[in-house]
Amino acid sequence: MMNYLLAFFWNTRALDTFIGLSAFITLYALSSWLDFPVLHQILILLTNVALIAVIVIFQPELRVALSKLSFKGRRYKEIQEFDQFLDGFAKSVYNFADKGIGALIAIENEDSLEEFGPKGVLMHARFSSELLESIFITSTPLHDGAVLMREKEIIAAAVILPLTQGSGLAKSMGTRHRAAIGLSEVSDSIVIVVSEETHFVSIARDGILTKNIKIDRFKAILRSIFAPERREQLVWYKEILDWFRQ
Repeated sequence: MMNYLLAFFWNTRALDTFIGLSAFITLYALSSWLDFPVLHQILILLTNVALIAVIVIFQPELRVALSKLSFKGRRYKEIQEFDQFLDGFAKSVYNFADKGIGALIAIENEDSLEEFGPKGVLMHARFSSELLESIFITSTPLHDGAVLMREKEIIAAAVILPLTQGSGLAKSMGTRHRAAIGLSEVSDSIVIVVSEETHFVSIARDGILTKNIKIDRFKAILRSIFAPERREQLVWYKEILDWFRQ
């Protein structure tokens, strides 16, 4: 504890104040121990003023110390990071829609998409809005194909996905939409499609394509599937099922 205090105050303008405060506390203890009632009473009156003075003098250091403390815990941090990711991701997707840039993005859920990665260009890069948007610019070699993502990581780009073999699909449905449905039929991934022609954002899941999703609903869908608290519930549910199967 003493080492932490010395490291915290060393080479700061509050070090002299800290030494003075230590001397004050020592004098206060001695006045009580040696039975000096007048001096003891004066020091008690000065204590009230000293507490306010310490807060004022140590304000910069206290602000730094409090900023380093995590009162809300790891779970709060994970949720906060996910919300920041979701905001950036949704912004990029709807930027594509506004500009009429076609895009195909598959987000891994429980089923691994690792087998599809080698069919494109492996990246394993941390997600950023700038990186995702640069991939689908038509002048780049990576724009034709799908982007595979796992949590907040871009696994691969320019990936060729399996097309759906289902009948009854509209003839006007393009390759991106057929690929989105095809991947959602063979995995539990969430596949997002942005149409160049209609500027619609669609989501394919379990072989079903939902078209023209607005941004608020888009965020709600992804949050309901990938939010940290949802992940914790799934882990807890699976542990119970495994226990009953034993």
